[in-house]
Amino acid sequence: MESPSWPELPECPVCLQYYDGACTTPRVLSCGHSTCEACLTQLPNPFPQTIRCPACTQLVKFPQNISSLPKNIDLLRLSSLLQNPEKPILENPKKPIKELSEKDDVFMPNLWSQDFYFSWKDWILSEDCVVVDDFGGANVGPAKCLMKENGVLGLVKVGGLVDGDEGGVVFSYVGKILRVLCGMSDGERDELGLILRESLRWSRVCEVFGLWYNEGDQGVYVVCESQGCKVFDKLDGWEKRFSDEGDGDVGLRSDVVSGVLMIGLEMCEAVMSLHLEGLSFGCLGLSCFSFDCFGHACVEFGEVMTMGGSLNKMIARAIFSKQKIDCKELEAILNSFLLEGFTFVSPEMFLELMRRGGANLGPGFQRYVVGYGSDVWSLACVVIWLLVGKPFIEEFHSYISCLLLFFTDKEIFNFEVMYMGWLEKVKTLLDTRLKLESTSLKDHLIRCLNFDLGTRPDVVDIWKCIRGMLVDPKFDMAARQTMSKGNMRHCLVIGEICPLIYKIMEGPENQIKGVVQETCEVVEQVENLRIDPAALPEGHVKCIDLDGHLDCITGLAVGGGYLFSSSFDKTVHLWSLEDFTHIHSFKGHEHKVMAVAFVDEEQPLCISGDNGGGICIWGISIPFGEEPIKKLAAEKDWRYSGIHALTVSGNGYFYTGNGDRSIKAWSMQNYTLSCTLTGHKSVVSTLAVCNGVLYSGSWDGTVRLWCLSDHSPLTVLGEDSPGNMASVLSLSADQNMLVVGYENGHIKIWRDNLLVKSTTAQEGAVFSVCMKAMLIFTGGWSKTVTIQQLQGDNNSMDVIPIGSIACNSVITALSYWQGQLIVGQADRTIKVYHYKV
Repeated sequence: MESPSWPELPECPVCLQYYDGACTTPRVLSCGHSTCEACLTQLPNPFPQTIRCPACTQLVKFPQNISSLPKNIDLLRLSSLLQNPEKPILENPKKPIKELSEKDDVFMPNLWSQDFYFSWKDWILSEDCVVVDDFGGANVGPAKCLMKENGVLGLVKVGGLVDGDEGGVVFSYVGKILRVLCGMSDGERDELGLILRESLRWSRVCEVFGLWYNEGDQGVYVVCESQGCKVFDKLDGWEKRFSDEGDGDVGLRSDVVSGVLMIGLEMCEAVMSLHLEGLSFGCLGLSCFSFDCFGHACVEFGEVMTMGGSLNKMIARAIFSKQKIDCKELEAILNSFLLEGFTFVSPEMFLELMRRGGANLGPGFQRYVVGYGSDVWSLACVVIWLLVGKPFIEEFHSYISCLLLFFTDKEIFNFEVMYMGWLEKVKTLLDTRLKLESTSLKDHLIRCLNFDLGTRPDVVDIWKCIRGMLVDPKFDMAARQTMSKGNMRHCLVIGEICPLIYKIMEGPENQIKGVVQETCEVVEQVENLRIDPAALPEGHVKCIDLDGHLDCITGLAVGGGYLFSSSFDKTVHLWSLEDFTHIHSFKGHEHKVMAVAFVDEEQPLCISGDNGGGICIWGISIPFGEEPIKKLAAEKDWRYSGIHALTVSGNGYFYTGNGDRSIKAWSMQNYTLSCTLTGHKSVVSTLAVCNGVLYSGSWDGTVRLWCLSDHSPLTVLGEDSPGNMASVLSLSADQNMLVVGYENGHIKIWRDNLLVKSTTAQEGAVFSVCMKAMLIFTGGWSKTVTIQQLQGDNNSMDVIPIGSIACNSVITALSYWQGQLIVGQADRTIKVYHYKV
């Protein structure tokens, strides 16, 4: 039988010797290539402190002290594995047979996928971007560059949470917004995403900044730009300037016509730009438009959404649970929208709103479909009002009356005849106001009001007609271009978002208003809407309390089916992982026990260290002994405290982090001190072992990496930013990831020894950090456990704040075991949290 063929061993490109970590140690150059130490010292120096890489011939910096170059840990690990194929390197100490047969559960189910998060994260505004004051007002803060400081906001509520917490977990600001988005249907999210994207593309459309969560009412709001200069407000009393002599029957002055045409032209451009992307409004009013700082007319998404939601709500309320449609109530609703916001509802839009509200209109009305022509109809009414004024509003009341008769009693009323009569009256009003040279515009506007949607012109046709009256066609290049509207994908008023605004409403109508900085001008009125987080994983985080210690918990360790806890009360307690009952107490220390670790050998052991330098080694076998099987003492003097950290590796050693700034390696064979690792400039506060590397954190603000095979230093993390240095209090390593907690509340994340993220995790010192399955748990002075999730790939990494668990004391230790989070507190209690469906 042929022996298996192994890949070639990694070798030095100069001397061709295999890397073994003893005689031939690879060092990594700044170009990324590796060469053994001996060869690097022999290479010529073309310039001071510079050598030429033997692999790529690139000039690279070469320090005087070669040990400052990092070792290539991956090459050493690969070389050792290939040279000893029968004894592969263990990434972690072996688990008991019981643990190997069980799958490690995650603490909480994934509430959203990575793709979902990256699709929406850029639309989530910072929490302090909008401030709701005691008067229900909102103003803009400087938190986002797209938003002007002290500008005007429009707030439209699109969702909320009835219960924002998952049992004991209080979800973070970002987590609450993502939960609401997860609870939406695909159609609602698609339409919301389209609104957010398209608002940034066109100059005649006010921007939609993103999503914001209001803690006051647990609602998620769409934050919209609002110019604060409404067309309706600026044109108040517009009809008084219609004629030279103040007579309503006299035609408009030429300057007034030009002004109206400019406003109408820009309104057409706003609507036309969204038609190109397949988005229709469905209904428009004068309140939907405003002037920007340059006097250009633009459409506000927030106003359209608010108007659409109100229309859906009012008509649905008028129809719901009623045997017969109340025409007077519907007429009052349409007249109120007409008078308050100059909202013009087309026949087919009114029909669709009634159908969606629950009215049974019969099969004869199926041919009336909402489309781009509905926007054309409403837009033409807006332009006609600008040209005609109050007389058009009076005629529009007649249109509303006959429209209701048509939909409620079609057999006894010839609506088409009445509608044509209404069009003739509108045409007469236009003839009175406009001169003969405006015949083309009058014809286009009347055609826009045709009852048959298919015979109405496109918005671009109106735009070209108006532009032709303002710009000489010989010099108008834009009018010669062809523009085609896209297939209608969403109609805003009858789409997913506007009906959502009223459908999810429960409880009293508590209004939130956007205001201008000093004047407190009302921009939007949005009702308090609340929804259940449908389609989200159901369950709660349950808690078990473990009482037995008499003082602050200092350390936790899991192994052999047991939980080990150390405390200032000079004891180590043993708990069953099956039911978390107390089993035994180890008493042998003379000082406060600072750290504890489990050794998974043929004879399981527990090792604990105290601040007096004492080390106790306990046998983990029934019956449990009252005395340690071995007692050790680390050398110390009066200047330094004793042991601060403790960890165990799979190579026959355990390590202690000491107050004398050193790391001591102790042999598991004879329990003697093997060597002392030095380099830190202050107390070594935390230790961890992963993938053949020992990680040590210190109060000097650095993390040092040591090779487990020869205890040589590998590299130092964090020393490149001395000005921002804070004490390292905790760390956790998992595969190629390292998470470090600091005294200032920050955590830093390294991947493959490269810093990929630095973020704030706590409001105070981070005393403990634990990483499992891309979840990062941190606890400390703030008395809360913060849950964050790592998401990303090799190109980018993001830390998502998921939520937090409030505790009643400072958190001093964290551990994780099979989906359960174990929390040690300063008030001498241990809490075990687990997610229960």
